[in-house]
Amino acid sequence: MNKSFILVSNLVSINWLHYNLQLENLVILDATINKKIDDDSLCIPNARFFDIKGKFSNLNAQFPSTLPNESQFESEAQVLGINNDSVIVVYDDRGIYSSARAWWLFKTFGFNNIVVLDGGLPEWKANNFKLDNFDQTAMVTGDFSAIYQPELMTNFLDLQSFIDDSQTLIIDARSKDRFDCLVDEPRAGLRRGTIPNSINLPYTELFDNNKLKPVKELSTIFNKLVKKESKLVFSCGSGITACILALAAKLCNYNNLAVYDGSWAEYGTLTNK
Repeated sequence: MNKSFILVSNLVSINWLHYNLQLENLVILDATINKKIDDDSLCIPNARFFDIKGKFSNLNAQFPSTLPNESQFESEAQVLGINNDSVIVVYDDRGIYSSARAWWLFKTFGFNNIVVLDGGLPEWKANNFKLDNFDQTAMVTGDFSAIYQPELMTNFLDLQSFIDDSQTLIIDARSKDRFDCLVDEPRAGLRRGTIPNSINLPYTELFDNNKLKPVKELSTIFNKLVKKESKLVFSCGSGITACILALAAKLCNYNNLAVYDGSWAEYGTLTNK
């Protein structure tokens, strides 16, 4: 296979991955949150565990799943044997959930040759494709280099300019009940509320079972909410499902995108209304 193989989409099917398992420089990442890796853990063949909550978050931050710095991301990606010429497919055990966060993290650190596996592990299992145990031996250290792209992530200080900007739309991926303040937040002690001038698009509305809806249907959803020329800032509870909205928007050819890293966990804590 050609070492310079370039992925042309941000989403691939399980059939594509099954056919291309022998692709040179292919790296498969299991980004399932809080996955317990032991001798009984099953994965797609040759998958490596991408530990979002541990290795790929800033554990000293006040809020969960906070973006690591450039040096941490680079070194942890190298430990996983990732190279600058790798072809990465990322999945999780819920269809598409935390895999979108992993995909967005790589984008944020300047790496674009990565795709999300549509339907993830549930679809792989449903088609009776082979499963293996995780190989827990150390990988050969990769040469991955991270280059932070600050425009793809925003923080609490910069968010205010987006709130006040009529050309920016903040879209919240939480459930309608959470957005409308009808139920408590799952994070203990976090107040109910919404970011000013934001609108709601629950990430669950983008799916047919485990897989994302076809691009035509996703485009219809987004076109009802936003103009193509607008900047879109995605939020959620803690920066995970916001990345699902970013993935869907990217598939629909929206390109001026950012994720609010701290999301409601941060905004709801640092504000009182």
